[in-house]
Formats: sequence, structure tokens, C-alpha cells
Amino acid sequence: MYDVVIIGGGPGGYAAALYAHNFGLEVALVEKDILGGACLNRGCIPAKTWLHAADVFDTVRRAGDFGVVSSPPEINWQAALARKNDVVDRLVRGVTGLLKSRDVKIFDGFGRLVEAGVAVDCADGTSIVLEARNVVVATGAVPRSIPGYDFDGTRIISSNEALDWTEQPERVAIIGGGVIGCEFASLLSDFGSEVHVFEALDQLLSGIDPDAVKVLARTFRKKKVAIRTGVAVDPPMITDAGIIVPFGADSVEVDVVLVAVGRAPVVANMGLRAAGVKIERGFIVADLATMQTAVPNIYAVGDVVAGTPQLAHAGFAEGIAAITHIATGDTQPVDYRAIPVVVYSHPEIASVGLTQSEAEEAGYAVVASRHSMGGVGRALIQDKTNGMTKVIAEDGGSILGATIAGPAAGEMIHELMYAVAWESLPAEAAAYIHAHPTVAESVGETLLALAGRSLH
Repeated sequence: MYDVVIIGGGPGGYAAALYAHNFGLEVALVEKDILGGACLNRGCIPAKTWLHAADVFDTVRRAGDFGVVSSPPEINWQAALARKNDVVDRLVRGVTGLLKSRDVKIFDGFGRLVEAGVAVDCADGTSIVLEARNVVVATGAVPRSIPGYDFDGTRIISSNEALDWTEQPERVAIIGGGVIGCEFASLLSDFGSEVHVFEALDQLLSGIDPDAVKVLARTFRKKKVAIRTGVAVDPPMITDAGIIVPFGADSVEVDVVLVAVGRAPVVANMGLRAAGVKIERGFIVADLATMQTAVPNIYAVGDVVAGTPQLAHAGFAEGIAAITHIATGDTQPVDYRAIPVVVYSHPEIASVGLTQSEAEEAGYAVVASRHSMGGVGRALIQDKTNGMTKVIAEDGGSILGATIAGPAAGEMIHELMYAVAWESLPAEAAAYIHAHPTVAESVGETLLALAGRSLH
């Protein structure tokens, strides 16, 4: 009898398994694919490895701007792919080793709920039942497609296949201008591919502050990325020369179509409804204070949970919350207000808390401060002045949210994460001095202005 059986070895699942060690719980983890889930194997880590390679390529390409003489760079795609695979393999081995060192029993197979706990259809063809006092469902999500664009693995693909391209595609249409679509558009355009982005909504990166999105759109235009927002595509026509993607009265011809329209939760054939777990629109409904489902001893964490962000670090926090409740009965709910979101494009975009429009729609009287990277010495040194920092607060009250676009945005957002989480007043946060010259000075300048005491 296990204290906890976890179905799914991605961020939410392995974080729950690792955290259970703190309470001496007997834990089993069931994974039908590869430990680490989409994040380590087909998402965060491989995508960011490719993005870093693209950043290095672009840096070398522009070396002459800094007085450094070099030959025009060439991308050795196979070497970059091998490095990506090596990074992924090392991290997967690390997670596997950590789980084993904490006495987590790992089962290779498909897990489904049964009355006694979890039945596992093992990879070797056998079946076993793991008796469990509690179950944590952490089965993650998979790429969605759209009508007419069923994945074939070569011409019409998801991000899974794109991360393993064996050669650089020359012409790519990306359907979906969200985080995944924009990250691929960024890395491919840095390498010199012809890129077309189609987004049905009126803005790329829906939910991100429009001022930050404009920063990325400017960069995309300089790199000749064709951005079409408010546009729906019609089913493609596949020819010997390529794929024709129609939209309205027009069309483009490309070599491959990457569909990046979001991810669907994995809940099929697991016996969830039969066990009494409530599912809405494919997602598991859970009490976000405890991560319990409608069945008290069945918990859900990560991308399968309704109404929470599909982010690896959100899954980590939800895994911790679930184990805390299982082990102690106490609650340690995730503060979703203060979870940073990072788009690892070039330039990066990062946000936390509410955007200005979200705050206004929620009824706040909002004050905002915005500081351009154009006046930041370190950004000028790096020739990365296309960016800005924006912080919003309730008029006379605390900081509600922030967005940064520019170099190191994903690192800098964390100090503003604390400001949002701790409901800091702008004057309180502005009282602390940032080192000079740093890109982070843009945060300090923005806070000073928000507090009514601007410096530059």
C-alpha cells in the first residue's frame, strides 16, 4: 500500500514525488513515456536550447557592430540538434536519479484509476495494481490541432516534431501566435528561415500587455517575419513544391506548417469519470486550495487542471500543494497572481500579476509607469534597446502587475513577482537602489516614476 501513487512524471508529477520525501511518504510514480514529461523532453528545455543557439548565431552575425571581426556564421544544424538532445538527456537522467535516491518506485506503463488505487498496463505487456491511499493525476497535455491540419509528422507538425527537425526548414507557416508560435518564429527568423505567423485574434501573445507585444512585433518586422493577426486559415493544399496555406482571398506557399494553437489535457481512458472525478471541457476540476478533485483522495496537478496556467513552474507549485495537504491536512495554495510568465523570444517578454487592461476590467483605478530600454546604459552597451519595463498599481495602493520586454526580462521579472505577491506600495519598492549599469535599472526607474519621484 502506497501513501501516494502519482500518474505522470512531468513537472507536476515528479515535483510531487520529490516533495513527498520531506514527509516520509511511500510513493510510486507511473509514467508511460519518458520521465520529465513534455517540459524536459518536448517543451521548455529543448525549445530554450534551440532559442539559445539562435541567440548565439545572431550575436556572432552582428559581431561587427561591436568591433569584433568574424566571418559570417553558419549553423551546423546537426550539431545544434545533438547539443539539444544532450541537454535533455542530462536533465532526464538527473530527475531519474533524484527520484530513485528518494526511494520513489517508478513504473513504466499507462496508469488508470481503479477502486484499489491505480492499475498499470506495463510496457512489458504485464499488468499490476498499485494500492494507494491517495492518487495524484499529473498526466499533462499534448499539442492541439485544427480542422484540416491533422498532424502528419513531416509536412504538418506540432512543436514536438519541430524540436527534432533534422535540417533547417526554409519556409515555415506557424498557425498560432501565442507563446509557442512566437518562440519558434523568433528562433527560425534568427537562423534565416522565411516565417509566416497566422493568429486568429487581433494581437500576438493574447493576455500579454500590448506595449510589450509591440516591442516583439517591431523586431519581427525587422527580421521580415510576416505577421497576420485577426486572420483565420483555410485547409491547406499540398503540392509537390510545398504546402499552400490559404487565408481569405490570399495564400502563401511554405515547406512545412507548424500548428501551435495550444495544448489539450490528457484525460482519456483513465477511468476518471467512473471514479467520480469531475471534468469540464476536458480539464479536471480541482479545489485550488488543496488540489483535491471531487473525490477527496484523488488530486490533480499541472496542465490537466481547469483554470490554471499551463506552466511547468505552476505544476511544481501545485505538486507541492497537493503533497502538503496529503501529508499534513494543511493548505499551501498556489498564489496564481504572482506566477511569472516568460516568452523566451528575442527580445524576451515577461509578465507577472495583472495587465493594465485586466486591472481596469477588474474595477481598479489604475496608475501606470513605463520606462524605455532606450535610456538604459547597459541595454545600449549590448545594443538591445528595443524594450521597456511597465509597472501598474492601484491608485494610492499596491503594485498589481508588471511586464518587461527586452534583455534578461525572464530573470528581472522575479523582483516584481515579490512586489506583486507582497502587495508592495510603489514607494516601498522604489526605495531600493539597483546597481549601475544594469538592465535592471529600468525596474528601479519605473518604480520611482510610479511613486511620483522620477529620476531620469
